[in-house]
Formats: sequence, structure tokens, C-alpha cells
Amino acid sequence: METVYTSVIQYVKFVAQTAPYGSWRSPITSELISTKVTAVRELAVDGRTAYWTEWRPSEGGRYVLMKGAPGVEPTDAVAGNYNIRSAVHEYGGGAFTVAAGTIYFSNLNDGRIYVQDSGGLVRPLTGEGMKRYADFTFDAQRHRLICVCEDHTVDDRNPVNSLISVDVKTGEESELSSGYDFYSSPRLSPDGSKAAWLAWSHPNMPWDSTSLMVAKVKADGSFEDVKVVAGGNGISIFQPEWSGDGTLYYVSDRSGWWNICRLTQAGEENLLPMEAEFGVPQWLFGLSTYAFVSDDSLICTYTKDGVWYLGILDINNRSLSSVQTPYNYFSHVKAVRNFATFIAASFTEIPSVVQYSVLGKLLELVYRPKNPAVDLGYLSVPKPIEFGSSQGWQGHAFLYEAHNKDFVGPSGQKPPLIVISHGGPTSMAAPIMNLAIQFWTSRGYSVVDVNYGGSTGFGRRYRERLNGQWGVIDVDDCIRCAKTVVKAGKADGDRLIIRGASAGGFTTLCALTFHNDFKAGASYYGVGDLEGLARDTHKFESKYLERLIGRYPESQKLYRERSPLHHANKISCPVIFFQGQEDRVVPPEQAEAMVAALKANGIPVSYLSFEAERHGFVRSETIKRCYDAELFFYSVVLKIPLEEHVEPISVENMKR
Repeated sequence: METVYTSVIQYVKFVAQTAPYGSWRSPITSELISTKVTAVRELAVDGRTAYWTEWRPSEGGRYVLMKGAPGVEPTDAVAGNYNIRSAVHEYGGGAFTVAAGTIYFSNLNDGRIYVQDSGGLVRPLTGEGMKRYADFTFDAQRHRLICVCEDHTVDDRNPVNSLISVDVKTGEESELSSGYDFYSSPRLSPDGSKAAWLAWSHPNMPWDSTSLMVAKVKADGSFEDVKVVAGGNGISIFQPEWSGDGTLYYVSDRSGWWNICRLTQAGEENLLPMEAEFGVPQWLFGLSTYAFVSDDSLICTYTKDGVWYLGILDINNRSLSSVQTPYNYFSHVKAVRNFATFIAASFTEIPSVVQYSVLGKLLELVYRPKNPAVDLGYLSVPKPIEFGSSQGWQGHAFLYEAHNKDFVGPSGQKPPLIVISHGGPTSMAAPIMNLAIQFWTSRGYSVVDVNYGGSTGFGRRYRERLNGQWGVIDVDDCIRCAKTVVKAGKADGDRLIIRGASAGGFTTLCALTFHNDFKAGASYYGVGDLEGLARDTHKFESKYLERLIGRYPESQKLYRERSPLHHANKISCPVIFFQGQEDRVVPPEQAEAMVAALKANGIPVSYLSFEAERHGFVRSETIKRCYDAELFFYSVVLKIPLEEHVEPISVENMKR
């Protein structure tokens, strides 16, 4: 099998300079990460041609649609300054589809659907207004798109979600299904006579309970005889797909694990019962983990213990054969007959678009973002580790040790440790080349990326450990993991840092509020006040806390007990906050209240606010400022001399 192009350069060993951990100079700079690095986000195929969005921080953080194929030079697929991204559920995804060379896409700047014909002419398809669209399926028989519509016209804070069709000539919209709070994954059977989709309602999130719906499609395109055929009642369904013979396949966690199933006359059939996850939480639209490569086989990806694998499932024999690749992470699996295309990455390889020939057993690189190559001597290759969690569980993490070919730490000293609490919280630490982590390890910090109880990838029971225990189990696992690393002699127990974004920011703030294990922390648009979040967040997550904490206002006392804001007087170490002013998921008032409380209590604190940013920073100038500010903050707090100049920030209440 052909080895795919790698992103790293081999190096020659030489004598390294001794310098304090955390002070090392590194070529992985904030400038490089914020202006030279792009990233592949979504993927679709039209025949063997792949289409994908690329995030470009240097272009204002916009998402650009590109296309390419093996042996064909990748190019931008859509002319103009469009930002091909959806804001449905605020997180988006499923922002485009391609059919016979015609591209249909959502433009973040105005929320409208646009169409570019095969000749390159772009025109708006839907009108101006307060609607957003995502998760497109092209209905060739009826010349229309079927998609999710989120209508903010009447109530911007509580929009109406539905499944609609859009005539690709006139832009006329017709409602196909409504009544549920949320919809996703519309799929048409090969002959166009049936439709399948997912639906769910509050207080469920899509990984809690989703219903798989099937309907007959009438001659006029409307749906009739709508039925729930799987899921619901505490079962999560992911990615329905029709096979060539009209059989409905999907991923279900009825067994406790997201396994691939199909619908038969006898009911649901689990094709391959495994203690492995073939599904992912639907934070975004357009996600896929499997696709048909022939009438009797599909290519699929699954995760065990946090690492991803690729395989071919023989449907008739119900057997799985491994596909050997240099990757350990896969997403957005798409296919046409005998050819699969997906996004793939590894610990040393950034996410790239790769195509696999099933018959030829050949991997071919379609596109790797033109990011600067990094010398292997500056990269830390992580090690999967386990640690003892509560109630007899094993916790999981990836440990990145401090590493830089030019430097070593002083004899007898250990590096400071940064503990990352990922977002979601129903997300997971991914085993991919991540310069955001290498920025720290190449400067002499060790980093541990924790898959705490509640993370995806370890079965439903592991995911549900966080129900009613958010701010407890996740925090406890982060602390236990840090202590495990220290006990193994890999880090300095007196210089522990915790950082996280969004839900990970809440975990970070809880760890700093209710425990004294860390010397500093960084919260990126994190939650400080659970009551405020329950009252003032977007529709998609507005009832999420009912499972993670309890019903509100019935459990108001518990909400206040778990909220760092109400116990900010317990925080005794410095904290830095980063916040986007256009964030509708965690509004800026959350960070501002926490900062005010710490200032009043005399705790060293810094606050950086960014006018044009939402939930998740995308602009190069913002990203650069954040890296520099966080590095400067830790150097001040831990009294680490820096070998490189970074723009200083103000640290309130810090005694020099």
C-alpha cells in the first residue's frame, strides 16, 4: 500500500541547550498558527471529485469551498467572498452539497442558500430574512433540495426548526415535517419513493434520544404515512442511509454502543455487535462514519479507547476487515462504487482529504492543507494513558510530554503540566496532529488531553456518567489524571495548569473554584453561572442542563452550588479569560461577571474580549493574541523567563 505524504521532517541529533521548562524558543509560533495554518472542515463527493471546506483564519476566518481528485490540483470551487458555513444550532455543519457539478451552499454572511451552476455562475436561491439552512440532500426527480430550516423570524432566541424542500429553480420553500424541536439527516431512497430523517425534542440532545422517521414521498413531493421506525425512548440514532436495494441502514446505541444496524421486516438488525463506537455526537450537521462501496459492503470508521480505525464491513457475512493506513483518526466518510473519500489524520499528520480504492487497496492523497512543515524534533507524539476514576471506572487521556530538539530542562526538574478539559462536554480528545498543543510542548510544558467521564468514544454508560454530575465527575477526572502524570514522574505537581473552552471552560473554573490543585487556569468562553446559562443560551442547548445538572428552576439550589460565580471567593490562583462579544452560546456576561468577582477578591486576573468573534475563535488576529497572552500569563504566574518576545498583557492584582 502506498504511504501517504507526511507533514514532518526528520532531523539530526545534536547537543541541546539547558533552559527552564516553559521558556524554550519554538518555531511553532503564534504567528505561524494564526496566519500560516488552515484546516479541512467538511467533505462531500460528486463522483470521484471531492469537495471540502477549508477554514482560513487569514481571510477573516471564512470557510472556503475547494475541490479536487487524485492527481488533480485542488482549486477553490466557488468564486467570490462567500463564507460557506451554516449557523443552524449555532455550531453549523452540513453547509453544502454538490450534484452533477452544481453546488448548493449556505452563506454565513446572510444565511441564504446560494447555487453555483456548472458554468460558475452564482445566484441566491432563497430570499433575505431571518432563516438559516443546513444538511442538504438533492432530490433529482423533483428538482429540489431537502434540508433543515431554522426560522428566527418570530423569535430569534427560540427559532422554529423544520424539514423543508427548496425548489432549485424558483427558490420556493415547502414544509415537509414539523412538530419536533430539531431535525437532521434527511435522506431519500434510491427510487425517491421514501424519505428518512432524524428528529428529537427537548430536553434530549441527539446523543440522548433521537427518532428515526420514515415517510412515503407523494407525487407532489409531500410526505405521508410518517412513522417512527427506530430510536426514541432513550436510544440515539445516527446517520441514516439507504442502500442501493432500498434497505435503510443507520447507527444505533441500543446495545450501549453506537453500532451499525439495518431495518428488516423482522425489525432492527445489529450487523456487527462490538464494544466500539461507529457514531459520534451530532454537534454538527453532515457528519458520517460509513458509506456504501458496493451492493454488499460498506466502508466504516469506529473508535476504541479514543483511537479511530478504518474497516470494510461485508454485509452478507457480517464480518469486518481492517484497512491498514498511517492514520488513527477519520471523519466525513463518503463513497461512490469502489472508492471512498474521507478526512484522515494522525498524531503526526494534520487532517487531510484522502481517497481509498477498495479494489486496488490504494490510498491517494487528494488534499493536504499547505501548512508549513514542522521538524519532527519539535513535535511531541502523545501516549494514550489510563488513570483510576471514581466508582471503579478507568479514565482515558493522551499525554504529550515536553519536547524540543534544541532544549532540555534543568537536571532534577520536571515540566509544568497543562491539563486540557475538552468542550461539549459530550465531545472527545482527538488523536490528531494539533499545533495548538505542540505550541506548548515545544516550549517546555507537558500537556494531558483528558477524556473524562462523559466523553464520547467509550460507550453510552461512560457518556452518561456525567448526567447530574457535570462539574463533579469531569473535574475529578482531570485532577486524578494530573496526579497520575505527576506520580509517574512526568510533571511538576507544584506547577499544574488547567485550561478549557466552552463546557471545558466550566470544568476549568469548577476545578479552580472547588479544589486547590492548580496554580493557574485559562477559560475560553467558559460557563461561570449555570443559572445564567439556563436562562440565556441558544435553543439547541437550552435544556441540556436538565440532564447534566437538573431541572430548572426546581433545582435552583444545585445550580447555584455548582456555579463558580457564586463561590468565586474560593478561587485562590490566577485566571485568564477569553471571550467573543458575539457569542450566543455562552454570552459575554458570563466571563465579565467572573472577572469582576476575581478583581473584587484581589485574585490575579486577565480578560481579553474580541468584538467580531462568536463561540469559537476563527480570525487570525484573535488567535495570535490569545496564544501570546496565555503564554505571557503563565510566564508571569509561574515566574518563567521567556526566551522570546511576546506582547504583554495586564494582569490585575498581580504583585510583581
